[in-house]
Amino acid sequence: MANSALAVLETALRERKLDRTLTTALPPLERSDPAAFIPFDLAAMDAVLRGGLPRGQVSELAGPHSSGRTTLLLQLLGAATRGGEIAALVDTCDHLDVASASAAGIDLERLLWIRGEAGPIDRLVDRALKALNLVLQAGGFGVVVLDLADVPPRVLKSLPFTTWLRVQRIVEGSDTACLLVGPEPLARSAGGLTVMCTGQTTWNVDAPVRARRFTGLETEVRVVSPRRRVDGGARIAAVANDSQ
Repeated sequence: MANSALAVLETALRERKLDRTLTTALPPLERSDPAAFIPFDLAAMDAVLRGGLPRGQVSELAGPHSSGRTTLLLQLLGAATRGGEIAALVDTCDHLDVASASAAGIDLERLLWIRGEAGPIDRLVDRALKALNLVLQAGGFGVVVLDLADVPPRVLKSLPFTTWLRVQRIVEGSDTACLLVGPEPLARSAGGLTVMCTGQTTWNVDAPVRARRFTGLETEVRVVSPRRRVDGGARIAAVANDSQ
């Protein structure tokens, strides 16, 4: 009896298109056309993603501090702008290092950098979300990133779920790949991906503490998507450029 009632309810929801949530009910994602994705230009990464981040979807890049998430973010923006795309970065806490961005190969003339201002963190997040919506509505961007990596989890968890539903409605059907960057998973759309990072940085330990420099990063990436359309992991190693 319970199964019969559930079947009737699901049928009614489908007929009224009310079964559609942020992570269910869209048709399977065909990952065959390279133009439908924004690649990272990292062989191991793009292989596990089966091409890159899907356009017209909300994906997320999550991980703790020093896990490699910023390195991957800069790599993505570099690959996109070098490939002729226009990219946008909503930098909530104004933490982008321009020298690092340039070293990652980002064409700064093709990057719209929206910087956060000083103020209460709740207000910064609210402004960042408004900026994200405006950029997505404007269109014309290959990839749009909302960087919430340094926002406390308590603030992120207080955001209503409808926040991400609105973002998905704007980006759906467009040529834009929207990426949320945070300390932990926030939201993804039905065809979007969750990229989880766990990494370890290395330093020149032979030098005095205050003179130690970053020498490399080894990151393990785990990719998860609804219904396991993309699922797997990869190990990515990055070495600092001594000339910088």
